[in-house]
Amino acid sequence: MPRQQTKTSIAIVDDHVLITQMLATTITNFGDCQVVLQATNGKDLQRQINPSQLPDLVILDVNMPVMDGYETAKWLTATYPSIRILVLTMYDSELAMLRLLLLGVRGFLKKDIDPATLKDAIVTTMETGFYYSERQLVNLLQSKGNNIQLVNNVFLSTKELQLLTLACSDRPYKVIAQEMGISFKTLDHYRQALFDKLNVKSRVGLAIYALENGVVRKKTE
Repeated sequence: MPRQQTKTSIAIVDDHVLITQMLATTITNFGDCQVVLQATNGKDLQRQINPSQLPDLVILDVNMPVMDGYETAKWLTATYPSIRILVLTMYDSELAMLRLLLLGVRGFLKKDIDPATLKDAIVTTMETGFYYSERQLVNLLQSKGNNIQLVNNVFLSTKELQLLTLACSDRPYKVIAQEMGISFKTLDHYRQALFDKLNVKSRVGLAIYALENGVVRKKTE
C-alpha cells in the first residue's frame, strides 16, 4: 500500500481577514496543502505558533499594524529558520524586496495573482527553496556559482566590490554614489559593469549574488 504523502502546512499572516479567509479556502482546495494557522500580524503569529508543530511555509503580508512583515520575517528567520517565507504584497518596490531578501524571505507574490500561480509558488518554494517571478533570479540561486567564480578583488575592482556590497542595502543609488565619493553617472558605469560580469539584470540580482557568494550575510540578529 503506497505511503500517504504529507500535506504542506501553511500559516497565513495578514491583517485583512477577508483576504486571509479567501487564501485559506483557495489553498485548502489545492488538496496537497493545509492551512494550520491564521494570524493578523507578527505578534499574533508569535502567540499562536506551536514550536512542536511548525508550519512548513508562512505566507506573509508586509504592511500590518503592531508587528509588520519586516519585523515578522526577521523574527521568523532568527527563531525558526526552517520555515520558508513567501511575501504577499500589493507593491513590488525593488528596495523593499532587497530588504526582505536580507531578512530571509524566499519569494514574492502580488495579491492579484491567480490560484494557479499561488500553487506554483508554494510548490516551487518547497521544492527549490525559492520563488521569484523573474526566472533568471531562480537560476542564479540554484546555480551555486557554477558559471561565476567567488567574488574577490581579482575579478572585481575595489569600487565594483564596494558597489556590490552597498547595493544590498535599502539606500537609493544617489546616496550610494555619495558614500562612494563618485558621481551618479560613474556609479551607473560600475553598475552596468557588474551586470555584465555577474550576468544579472537588476539590483535584486546583485543582492542575491552577493548573498549566495558570501559578500554580505543575511541579517538574523
